[in-house]
Order: sequence, then structure tokens, then C-alpha cells
Amino acid sequence: MNASLVLSVAAVWILTGLVTGLWMVRRGHDPMWIPFAVLFGPLFVPIALERVERHPRLATSGPGGGPAARSRTPDGPRVLVGLNGSAESERVLAAALRLFGSRCGVLVLAEVVGYDATSDDSQSAVDAAARRLAAAAAVAGGVGETVRFEVLAGPAGEALRRFAAEQDMDVLVVGRRRPGLSTRLLGSVSADVVRHSPVPVLVVEPGNNPAPARRTASAQGASR
Repeated sequence: MNASLVLSVAAVWILTGLVTGLWMVRRGHDPMWIPFAVLFGPLFVPIALERVERHPRLATSGPGGGPAARSRTPDGPRVLVGLNGSAESERVLAAALRLFGSRCGVLVLAEVVGYDATSDDSQSAVDAAARRLAAAAAVAGGVGETVRFEVLAGPAGEALRRFAAEQDMDVLVVGRRRPGLSTRLLGSVSADVVRHSPVPVLVVEPGNNPAPARRTASAQGASR
């Protein structure tokens, strides 16, 4: 067989697997799928189509469950803060508390894990996220009347903006990561929510003061 043909077939095989694996990760699945996708190439495509989940979902709630309806909570903005356990998350939470403080009617802290973390028998990733959120909730405990936390599963940006819309939040607060290879390959959470969130979005820039609230056209109509 012609060597150039072999190389071409191998390149298509690997590229097909790599693109499929990256698509799965961007859809909220574990990066562990990428090497399997590269190995199986085009054969992995039907596996990915069957395996991938279509909509974000709740993995677990903190004590007290999710936020109550607006009619059953104190007056004040309903604020959702997206955290990820990084040092940058501390700045995001601090910015949210500084800007909204005791005016919050409801403050919800959320971290997003991959879908595969919820099918792990040990639930270690979900439990670790819940512990981090519980610690953050303890820090924010003096703010507003109600502090809740939720672990969500799925693509981070989509999970946060869907939860914000479904729970009638007034603002979604997220951090922006410094540009890197993972951001280029897997996408930016902050860019996703700014483009697609129906709820006003506040982006906290890395290492700087909080950025002004950024809104999509639909978000401006949703602001109160």
C-alpha cells in the first residue's frame, strides 16, 4: 500500500477521533474520553452520539435544597455565583459579596462537574465539589437572608445559564480564565454565558477589579 495513502488514512482516523473526543468534552463529559476517541477514530463516532447527554442537570443540592420561588424569598437581587474550586473562584465570590452584600435576597453558589462524575459509584468529584461549596457558603453566610449551593452536571456555561434562567436569577457572576490552550480547545465559560445567557452576567476579570456587568440583548430585556 502506498505510504502516503497510509499516512492520509491514519491522519483522518486520528483527526476524526480527536474532534469527536473534544466535542464530547465540550458537551460536559470527562477528558478521559479523548484518548479512547483517538484510538478508535471514526468507530468512536456512534459511541459518542449515543453516550453524550443533551441537557445539563442537577447533581446534588446543599442543605435546604434549591432556592425558593421569588414570592417566598426576601426582597433583593437573586444572585447566582459560578465557582470551580480554583483560587480565582475566591476573587469571584469576594466580588459578588462586595457588590451585592446584604442586599441579596437569595445567594446561590454553584459548581459544575462533568456528566461522568455523576455516574461514578464513589461520587468523589461531586462530593468534593459539594465540600468546596459548603466552605464557600460558610464564608458568605452573613450575606442576605438565604445562601444555597448546588452542584450541577454538564457543560459549565450551559449548566450555569440554564439554572440561572430556570431559578429566576437576577444576575449570574462568573470569572474569566486567563487565555490558554484549554480555553482555545474547550471554549470559555464566561464567553458562553455572555453570548447566550438570558440573565444579566457579571464577569470578574483575572487579577483585576471586577469588570462591568455585561449583557446580551436578551439579558437587557430581562433586567429588573
